[in-house]
Amino acid sequence: MKKIWDISPPVNARSIVFPGDTAYQQHWSATLSPDCPVNVSAITLSPHVGAHADAPLHYDPRGAAIGSLDLAPYLGPCRVIHCIGCLPLVTWAHMAHATQDLPARVLVRTYQQMPQDRWDPELAAFAPETIARLADLGVTLIGIDTASIDPASSKTLPSHQLIRQRDLRVLENLLLDAVPEGDYELIALPLKLTDADASPVRAVLREL
Repeated sequence: MKKIWDISPPVNARSIVFPGDTAYQQHWSATLSPDCPVNVSAITLSPHVGAHADAPLHYDPRGAAIGSLDLAPYLGPCRVIHCIGCLPLVTWAHMAHATQDLPARVLVRTYQQMPQDRWDPELAAFAPETIARLADLGVTLIGIDTASIDPASSKTLPSHQLIRQRDLRVLENLLLDAVPEGDYELIALPLKLTDADASPVRAVLREL
């Protein structure tokens, strides 16, 4: 059996969200009892909690919602590239050692250990020039182990605007702590949320 790496952080009330975003909340609508045969919960959360896929609607008022996107970019050969400690932006120089014969999906690990119990205002992000070079090489999906492909303080979101222009897909908040650099099969399908700007994903990597 092929080895699987689960690259989705746990999602619960302790999950870290972007400041001002909607935290995970859960309550029980029904509980097991002599009069009720099941437990049923209700949850409230931002679609950006945990590992998630952004839709063009997130950064483009006329962009497509997540439920209408083609699933092909979220499934297939993928390369994990280590750029640990590369702050504040992941540049091409940080990635160049692993860019020969790139597959269509590239995930970047920037943390030695992803902080799951605190917000990181100094998170690493992509330099727009890096995204442009990846797109030029045929990459259609990029991912990162931080909460955003742009710096947390950015108001112009140049990397998000570049993936809009180049029609790339993006995954954020991936848990890559245990994943060696190398090639894998990515499986990270978003939910068919027809009006949403993003979707949680259960992202996994499988050995080729």
